[in-house]
Amino acid sequence: MKYLVTGGCGFVGSNLAAEVLRRGEELYVFDNLYRHGSADNLQWLRQQGEFKYYPYDIRNINDVETVIKEVQPDYIFHLAGQVAMTTSIANPRLDFEINALGTFNLLDSVRKYAPNAVILYSSTNKVFGDFENLHFSESDTRYTCEEFPNGFPSDMPLDFHSPYGCSKGSADQYLLDFYRIFGIKTIVFRHSSMFGANQHATFDQGWIGWFCQQALEIKENPDREPFTISGTGKQVRDVLYSSDIVNLYFSAKDCKAAYGQVFAIGGGIDNSLSLLELFQMLETKLSIKMEYKQLPWRESDQKVFVADIEKAKRIIGWEPNVSAEIGIVKMLDWLQK
Repeated sequence: MKYLVTGGCGFVGSNLAAEVLRRGEELYVFDNLYRHGSADNLQWLRQQGEFKYYPYDIRNINDVETVIKEVQPDYIFHLAGQVAMTTSIANPRLDFEINALGTFNLLDSVRKYAPNAVILYSSTNKVFGDFENLHFSESDTRYTCEEFPNGFPSDMPLDFHSPYGCSKGSADQYLLDFYRIFGIKTIVFRHSSMFGANQHATFDQGWIGWFCQQALEIKENPDREPFTISGTGKQVRDVLYSSDIVNLYFSAKDCKAAYGQVFAIGGGIDNSLSLLELFQMLETKLSIKMEYKQLPWRESDQKVFVADIEKAKRIIGWEPNVSAEIGIVKMLDWLQK
């Protein structure tokens, strides 16, 4: 089988690409190496096996059509995207062109030249908005949503906030509609927080990896300047480790009942963490003190997002296997190596 991974040198993309190679299938990687760390992931991926690499841009229709015509993929893991909320606010046109236009370029090319391909798309919880109409209780370490204490279901009403929410949400809806109107086999995953090997986190994207890196730097230099956090630190996300993400995509790709469907995806309530709870975990594991300064809340930051993953369990037969705590240990190990 032929697999095309757009954004195949990013964090999730490179893990999926490596699994394709491990399975002995044909791999094609599409990535312009825009994202920090992508070049390192490409070098790592080349050590895993043989594949064809396209240094192309998802915004360019000629690039996209050329690859779809040439490869005629059976499966497309669509991970190419602008992934930072802050970047979308600083440069909304770039965000739109990569996420919305780029996804449309892919879908229309598949419609014309590879209509039997299956497309699995990495969307985001930001399509649900800020949940300003809901009620949140506050404990010493976290917020809890009173209406949805066990997580938000896949069919929560859409309420795009921020340019990032708009661009990813538009792409998300195009995928669902191309299934309805053109019969293109698409699956949309509205992801919560993801982390693991090959995630070159920055201050504005990949918070688990970023704070793990801060913890390791504190371990090495306890007198370093405190790092910063936005908000109270009680904001909560459910976290999903990279091997569970890989299992999800490969479990779903041939699941006909999942075609044309959308799934809220994360580690679930059992794998939810606030920033403060992560800090406590890192302090215990590394025998350090996480000293930080508070900044104002970020624009459009949800107090809580935890995915209710029952739909994925029921239809795809998937659920996470790696706990948040074990995943953190693995993340620290990768960063140290």
